Amino acid sequence: MLYFTSDLHFYHENIIKHTNRHYANAEKMNNDLIKKWNEKVNACDEVYILGDFTMKGAKLATEILCQLKGKKHLIRGNHDGFVDSSEFDKSLFTSIQYYAEIVYSNVEFVLFHYPILEWKGMFKGSISLHGHQHNNEYYNYNNLENKIRRYDVGVDANYMTPVSAEYIISFFHTI
Repeated sequence: MLYFTSDLHFYHENIIKHTNRHYANAEKMNNDLIKKWNEKVNACDEVYILGDFTMKGAKLATEILCQLKGKKHLIRGNHDGFVDSSEFDKSLFTSIQYYAEIVYSNVEFVLFHYPILEWKGMFKGSISLHGHQHNNEYYNYNNLENKIRRYDVGVDANYMTPVSAEYIISFFHTI
């Protein structure tokens, strides 16, 4: 199975207020994000994290990554500087990139941390996935209504959990 997520912001107290996440503190948020991830993702699944995993450094990033199931890929966002640290073991990620294009079930996905207005294959059925904006779920429904095949995979738009490629494909099945 293939999953996508973004903007987890592990250990980030201020993100709770900034995005109206319903947690008392970062520890409770971290525990819930880990629990929801591991309830959905299996060890053999692949997960693309479209940026902003944590801004709290290599040691804490490692601590969390080691608790999460699946083969993890990172599409770097604006808060992923921990990967540049000599203290970070890059092998915790299967890949680290700024941008990617992948095909799953004959559907092309364009992966970038930031939302883009036009992308490769836009008028040929491809789907642009992004994070960064901390939208709620209505953003994705608005894109669907406007026939825009762009989907925010961030946890704030997806009930704090990774979203599957199958779900995203079915979400856009009418356009």
